[in-house]
Amino acid sequence: MGDVTGFMKYDRKDLDKEPADTRVKHYKEFTKLLPEDELKTQGARCMDCGVPFCQSGCPIGNIIPDWNDLVFRDNWKDAIERLHKTNNFPEFTGRVCPAPCENACVLAINKPAVTIKNIEVSIIEKAYQEGWIKPNPPKIRTGKKVAVVGSGPAGLSCADQLNKAGHSVTVFEKNEVLGGLLTLGIPDFKMEKTVVERRLKIMEKEGVKFKTKTHIGVDMPAKDLKDKFDAVVLCGGAEQPRDLPVPGRELDGVHFAMEFLTQQNRTNLGQKINAEEHISAEGKHVIVLGGGDTGSDCIGTSNRQGAKSVTNFELLSRPPKERDSDNPWPNWAFIERTSTSHEEGVNREYAVMTKKLSGENGKVKKLHAIRLEFGEKDPNTGRRPMKEIPGSEFELDADLVLLAMGFLGPVKNGMLEELGVDLDERGNVKSDENKMTSVPGIFAAGDMRRGQSLVVWAINEGRSAAEGVHQYLMSDSTANT
Repeated sequence: MGDVTGFMKYDRKDLDKEPADTRVKHYKEFTKLLPEDELKTQGARCMDCGVPFCQSGCPIGNIIPDWNDLVFRDNWKDAIERLHKTNNFPEFTGRVCPAPCENACVLAINKPAVTIKNIEVSIIEKAYQEGWIKPNPPKIRTGKKVAVVGSGPAGLSCADQLNKAGHSVTVFEKNEVLGGLLTLGIPDFKMEKTVVERRLKIMEKEGVKFKTKTHIGVDMPAKDLKDKFDAVVLCGGAEQPRDLPVPGRELDGVHFAMEFLTQQNRTNLGQKINAEEHISAEGKHVIVLGGGDTGSDCIGTSNRQGAKSVTNFELLSRPPKERDSDNPWPNWAFIERTSTSHEEGVNREYAVMTKKLSGENGKVKKLHAIRLEFGEKDPNTGRRPMKEIPGSEFELDADLVLLAMGFLGPVKNGMLEELGVDLDERGNVKSDENKMTSVPGIFAAGDMRRGQSLVVWAINEGRSAAEGVHQYLMSDSTANT
């Protein structure tokens, strides 16, 4: 490392953020990159730790110490080349990844971790600014054609890798815009869509073909892909949301989180929403069920729409402020986290179970709940038994209830049924170590294969599937077909 004592001399400095009371008035990104001299100082905090646990904490194995040191040495061009070796889209992960690498940073044992995520996004933005990110189409084509279903991070990374290997890749997207949840799920204030469009234009110029408004299994038979392409990769995501099976669920004003978030993103893209389909938090008491990232996104969006109040209920108990003894470094820390959306205004409550919803004239007006208590952790399962606290029932005004309780896997009807691929015990598409499904030539990657997860895991999945597809296409059994 360039400054082996930097971790002792310099404190962690995060990106500057626009104040909460002003950023909720718009949907644009609100963080500001640090000046280069300050970023170099942050890079200097990276220790000569011997074993870089940050790399093992990163699902795609980013070579983090190398590019931290290169930034410290003001060698930005080599830094982006090193970053691109493992990550196709650092502009995505540098914005929306929860940074498991920082949880695993050796410095994080007793000090604030190195600002790995911030350095990552600074490297890629510097590269775009300097014009280093240019189309680089493959010089030789293999003659093999691959269909990728889904243009989210798994589909895009898979397509990018296969295209670089010389295969002809077509990406099919059922929606009217490309990017999957990068475009329609993640709010603009976390990642503006010009960031996605910028990368898509590079990929198009490199030879990747994109077809929107093509829902495989609905608009186009899945059999057509098998007949027209040498391999198919399923990257359709885990789009089956977990529902709330309580009385009153049918009332108007109760929506899945993705219905709410995708509508706002489409509005930001300039699309018109029919008045009868419009979901708005303006002037309403909003309750968000689910304490994860999706719930946080609903909170930030509700505040920007002008909600009268926002309450967030989580079924599980409040996490500890610091690691428990059975959750040691370098594992992901299961602690209470405050997102930028939480900072903007929300009443957060834990250990709350919704019992029913009630309303007037078919519209939701009240949420009825009860508080929970949890017993000691079971040493075998790690779970804590849950029971209702007698007499703790309460109700709360609710004009809009958003269900952000996770996903149950991919949608089964349509494409998956038609292809006849096997599913695992969790209802995800089953595959072997090369990401091939039970149907030869059909592969799967991302949330469709592993279940709901992070953008960085989706990129890892897409890259791994591309490697499996490439081996399959270039093997002796298929090379001459």
